[in-house]
Amino acid sequence: MAITTFAAIDIGSYEISMKIFEFSKKIGFRQLNDVRYRLEIGKGAYSSGRLEPEIVDAICGILKDFDKMMKEFGVSDYRACATSAFREMVNPLIVQEQIYRRTGIHVEILSNAEQHFLGYKSIAAKESSFKKMIQKGTAILDVGGGGLQVSLFDKDALVTTQSLKMGSMRIRERLKELEKTTTHYDQLIMEFIRNDLTAFQRLYLKDREIKNVILMGDFLADTIFQEHIGEHILTMEEFGKHYEETVYKTEQALADEMGIDLEYASLIVPTMVICKNFIDIFQAEAVWVPGVSLLDGIAYDYGEKKKFIKSAHNFENDILVASRNIAKRYSSGKNHIQGTTDIALTIFDSMKKVHGMGARERLLLQIAVQLHDCGKYISMGDVAECSYRIIMATEIIGLSTEERRVIASAVRYNTTEFVYYGNYDDGPGLDKERYLLVAKLTAILRLANAMDRSHYQKVQGLKAVLKDRELQLMIDSSRDISLELGLLKDKVAFFEEVFGIHLVLKRRRRA
Repeated sequence: MAITTFAAIDIGSYEISMKIFEFSKKIGFRQLNDVRYRLEIGKGAYSSGRLEPEIVDAICGILKDFDKMMKEFGVSDYRACATSAFREMVNPLIVQEQIYRRTGIHVEILSNAEQHFLGYKSIAAKESSFKKMIQKGTAILDVGGGGLQVSLFDKDALVTTQSLKMGSMRIRERLKELEKTTTHYDQLIMEFIRNDLTAFQRLYLKDREIKNVILMGDFLADTIFQEHIGEHILTMEEFGKHYEETVYKTEQALADEMGIDLEYASLIVPTMVICKNFIDIFQAEAVWVPGVSLLDGIAYDYGEKKKFIKSAHNFENDILVASRNIAKRYSSGKNHIQGTTDIALTIFDSMKKVHGMGARERLLLQIAVQLHDCGKYISMGDVAECSYRIIMATEIIGLSTEERRVIASAVRYNTTEFVYYGNYDDGPGLDKERYLLVAKLTAILRLANAMDRSHYQKVQGLKAVLKDRELQLMIDSSRDISLELGLLKDKVAFFEEVFGIHLVLKRRRRA
């Protein structure tokens, strides 16, 4: 039985941790080792945007220790991820390079959406409990040092996911001086987060019932709810009891009681106040603390990609549903999107031998179609630019910032002149690989969108056949498609330029 040993490393706001896992086709995966070092990286990153040299030295020292452990366990592959503290630095690339040169470990900085998607995957690894919970309205609260991610589910589908700068360490640093002037620290935190809380409630909880809450965050699993992690579901009475027993104690009392250092204990009250306030606005009935972490999600994602694990949950569909809800928020035409998606995917699937793209690029094309009209919500006269800005400003769970830029660029060039490589005027632009991907997605999107220019879904069937260097598109329609065929002409030239094939349009009129 072939066995692969894999290490997941998380450089978080307040600790650096590593888990080592064993993968095989027979067992899936199991944990071999778990090691953590407390290090408050977020303190400097959130206040000044930089890490002190001694913090960088400490990170490198810890990673060197991890490297030795990986060798001892025979680790054949690893993934080291940094999260919000690195995202908030002004010089993350410089720190990444230092770490690599000094330790040989490449650190990947996850976007917020990527980070919480992996966290979400770690919960889904507990398949039976997860699937049972999300049948009803469910919220996942993922509380980190720098921020909070709230993901809402309804009938097994991810409805929305939003990020708020409401992390425990961030709150502690902002209120550090004010805490000394009050005897009701919990009330101070509640007032501080109230505006964001009410805005979230107004925008995302209309007519939505949330019965269950899943809590994520190392403070919770390691300290307060240590005895309840796993399969145990907390009632609201049990949660309330833990809350009362926690928030009115001093940091020193919490540190002594839980056997943790004072700095770590100082993050517990902000975490509990955040959770309590969200649970209250949800009016939830049950709380689950699965006791998983980002490390488990990194491992689960690795196992999926390497075919050691086959998930019962469709994560790709979650990304599409989230994108669909963004389109809905900006009043995009549902029927036009569906019609254009069908056309775009038919073209994509017929050209696999030519375009060299895979399943991930197919997903990006679908999202580009979903969002290509969202800018009309802001301006009918500048749809392309407004759509680009909306997409770049909107986190889409499971997508990296670079993938969002690819989608946003394809949407922008759907209706504006394509800008060739090296001629970008909006920052660093795209690297060569992503530039080529944008060109390919743009060419397909332009063609598919033009085929439903009237938004009447006149194309009732499309057959695409690739023969040598010629793609034949046989359009089936019983209606007058003169407008669509006329507008296709200028799209065809760019399509042929990008893919180097000849496009032939044939119409098959229905009786």
